Amino acid sequence: MSPRPEALRAAARADLARLRARYPAQFRTDRPGRARLAALLAVLIGLAAFGYWRLDFSMARILHGLGRLGTFAVLMLPPSPEGQFWTFLHALGETLGIAFLGTLTAAIFAFPVAFLAARNVVPNPFARFAVRRGLDVMRSVDVLIWALIWINVVGLGPFAGALAIACSDFGALGKLFSEAIETCDKRAGEGVVASGGSRLHRIRFGLIPGVLPVLASQVLYFFESNTRSATIIGIVGAGGIGQYLTELIRVLELQQVAFLVLMILVTVAAIDWVSTRLRRAIIGPAAR
Repeated sequence: MSPRPEALRAAARADLARLRARYPAQFRTDRPGRARLAALLAVLIGLAAFGYWRLDFSMARILHGLGRLGTFAVLMLPPSPEGQFWTFLHALGETLGIAFLGTLTAAIFAFPVAFLAARNVVPNPFARFAVRRGLDVMRSVDVLIWALIWINVVGLGPFAGALAIACSDFGALGKLFSEAIETCDKRAGEGVVASGGSRLHRIRFGLIPGVLPVLASQVLYFFESNTRSATIIGIVGAGGIGQYLTELIRVLELQQVAFLVLMILVTVAAIDWVSTRLRRAIIGPAAR
């Protein structure tokens, strides 16, 4: 027969009492720690409340605007290109070109720089610090700001958009690449050195094969993300479908806006489907 619940609870309480007597420090209430945690939570709640007040956050305004939002949603139906399908399709292809060339350029330049920022490749902390801070500077500037800068340098159009994405992603990919290189398994590189290889051989045959699938996966994800970013920077004149999107929103051609949004959604979903399968093919069957 199984023991009754009362007997089990009594045995558990007895075990707990023995543990408390044997390890009193582990069961002692950490009052200072709890006080610090409560103070931290109070500060965070206070900051959030101050931010809501300072930014004039109001649920009444949101509820009041829901009716207008519903009106806009009704005006967007049914989505229709209104005779501009091929124009929109060409603009969407331009957006994909901006995202692809920007991501590819950033990955090409970030790949060698990432090795200079990796601790297990460059032991000199000063050189590594300089490279890392340079990558920080590049990625701290938003892609929209880069687009405005390059528009003033090379003029309006998709070329400025591709350069903006390349500059923004160069810093981000360089950081991610360097972290992947630092966490790579050291045994392959040690085996290359033990067999008589040089430091360059260790990088070429020990590090690169181990991190290449991870780097490729990151590049595919950035391409998917940059498809949306290329839409945004088109609003400021960097080419692509975003330029049409902002113009149609201003003149309240909401059915065409809905059609453009639908095109973007379908494109992003298709890219996600393709990149997922490419990522699985690169990483291998274990990732499935």
